[in-house]
Amino acid sequence: MKALVKLAGIPRSTYYYLVKKMNRLEPDADLKETIKAIYDEHEGRYGYRRIRDELANRGQKVNHKKIQRLMKELGLKCLVRMKKYRSYKGTVGKIAPNVLDREFKAEKPNEKWVTDITEFKLFGEKLYLSPVLDLFNGEIITYTIGSRPTFSLVSEMLEKAFKRLSEDDELLMHSDQGWHYQMKQYRQALKERGITQSMSRKGNCYDNAVMENFFGMMKSEFLYFKEFESIDHFKLELAKYIKYYNNKRIKAKLKGMSPIQYRTHTQPAA
Repeated sequence: MKALVKLAGIPRSTYYYLVKKMNRLEPDADLKETIKAIYDEHEGRYGYRRIRDELANRGQKVNHKKIQRLMKELGLKCLVRMKKYRSYKGTVGKIAPNVLDREFKAEKPNEKWVTDITEFKLFGEKLYLSPVLDLFNGEIITYTIGSRPTFSLVSEMLEKAFKRLSEDDELLMHSDQGWHYQMKQYRQALKERGITQSMSRKGNCYDNAVMENFFGMMKSEFLYFKEFESIDHFKLELAKYIKYYNNKRIKAKLKGMSPIQYRTHTQPAA
C-alpha cells in the first residue's frame, strides 16, 4: 500500500484522511432512511413540512430546512400538485338559511357536518361522490358513489351517516343549495332526527369551503395522482384513499395527527 501511495504521488497524510473519512458513518444515514420510509409509506404525497410533523410524532424533532436539504439529496419531492376541479351543482333554490355562517370550528364530534356532491369523469363515464365530513376533525363519516346524481345517492349516504349519531348529539347539517338538499324527503329525514339544516348562500362556494377544500385535495392526491384500470378499480382505490385520509394523513391544525387519531386523542373513552 505504501508503494501504491508513493507511486500515485499522494501524501501519506492525505491517504490516512481519506481512509478515515471513508470509514466514518454518515451522521444522517438513519434520518435519511426514516425520511425515505415515510415518503414511500405515503406514496410521495408528503413534502418536507408534513414529514417534519410525522418525525415529531415519532419523537424526532428535526428542523424543516434540514429535512428539505436531505430530501433534495435523496431526490425526493412531493408529487402532489393542487389542481382546479369542478363540483357537481344541481338546480339552485332556497330552502334553509345559512345557519353555519362559515363557523367551521366544532367543539366535539357530530356537532357540525358538511356535505356536497362532486363529479368524476373516467373511461368516458361519469361518477358522482356524496360524502359527509365532520368539522370537528375533518373526518369523512361516510360516502356513497354512483353513476347518476340521483336522490338515492344522498338518501343512502344519510342512512349510513345517521348510524354514527347518538341520542345526545345535537347536529347541524350544512350543504349547498343543490336540488337533493331541497327535496322533501331529505328535509324530513333531518327533521325526524332533530337535525338543524343549513344551506350556503346562492352561488357562494366559500360558505362550504371545508368540503370544497377536501374535494380539491382528494382529487390532487388521488384522482390526478394515480392510474386506474377500470371503474371498479377506481372505487376500490377510492375506499383505500379515504381510509388512508381518515387514519394516517396528518394535519397541522390537528396537532400533527390524522382525523381519527385526533378524535381518539381528544375524546374520553366511552
